[in-house]
Amino acid sequence: MDLYEHQARGLFEEHGILVPRAEVTASPKEAREIARRLGGPVVVKAQVKTGGRGKAGGVKLAADPATAELTARRILGMDIKGHTVGKVMLAQPVNIETEFYVAYVLDRAAGRFLAIASAEGGMEIEEVAAGRPEAVARIPIDPAEGVTSAKAYEIAKAAGLPPQTVDVLVRLWGVLVREDAVLVEVNPLVRTRQGQILALDGKVALDDNARFRQARWGAENVVHDDPLEEAAAAKGLNYVKLDGEVGIIGNGAGLVMSTLDVVAGCGARPANFLDIGGGASARVMADGLSVILSDPAVKSVFVNVFGGITACDAVADGIVQALDAVQLTKPLVVRLDGNNAVRGRAILDEHAHPLVQQATTMDGAARRAAQLAHTS
Repeated sequence: MDLYEHQARGLFEEHGILVPRAEVTASPKEAREIARRLGGPVVVKAQVKTGGRGKAGGVKLAADPATAELTARRILGMDIKGHTVGKVMLAQPVNIETEFYVAYVLDRAAGRFLAIASAEGGMEIEEVAAGRPEAVARIPIDPAEGVTSAKAYEIAKAAGLPPQTVDVLVRLWGVLVREDAVLVEVNPLVRTRQGQILALDGKVALDDNARFRQARWGAENVVHDDPLEEAAAAKGLNYVKLDGEVGIIGNGAGLVMSTLDVVAGCGARPANFLDIGGGASARVMADGLSVILSDPAVKSVFVNVFGGITACDAVADGIVQALDAVQLTKPLVVRLDGNNAVRGRAILDEHAHPLVQQATTMDGAARRAAQLAHTS
């Protein structure tokens, strides 16, 4: 469960981390009043649960209240990576001397957390890591030990952060623990010309499994920014919208994640993550296909199923029945393997839908789906 920036900032404040004064609104007229209360010049920031807001035009400096109203009017309703801006945050500008990057993220494979920090904040950490990997420190954190002052000093020293950030690193760990977060990120964390350390932006992702302990996060956080995600949630589908052109359906999160990687390795971008779990009934397949085909960015669809408890012939029957209920408008590549795979492939061959193709291997199916996405 991702939080909006203004909610993350609220958590930071609760833990004694300094942030610029700010207010949130969905009204351009109220934006004018907020700017007046904040003293005139403000930074107007789109509130959406995705990155790249600045590059998309969702973060603008407004010199006065009248300009703040005009800027808010332009940003509200904007589409940023498939997310519609429903609110903006207006914050006081800051005289920045230096920008840093700090984050704590769950490292599931290693069964621990990882501190990621850099003295080069304010830009995508991936760009820094790719261009200058030595500029990004990665420090493992034992969950039982946590981030003590000594550990925070180790992180700051490794990343080249000033000593003033040690206290902030300890407090950010407090945010992660108390809120059951799997990600706490500040980019940028800044030192002002007056010597203060402030969090200018914040990203916090909470563990869905701990939602029963986090009752204060209500309806605003379970409403999906993307209409396709909302439609999928209403159908009980585990769906996440991505920025690609190949729709993905698979059974099991591990298989779907592998499918995303294989498709990317074939030179295409996955358009979504959709896990149908252990069931592939006609209803589930129809719901999944209807959601994916509703995405105008999708150029091809890749169904990747390994039959186990759910046999491949049952999956094939579900696909055939789903195609009777959903108008297939994009090419569909199906890879069936495992329990009753031969029978499942025969069922699809007998149906002989002109837009359905089959492949016997995941790599082959991914290559074909990528080719079709590029030629559609």
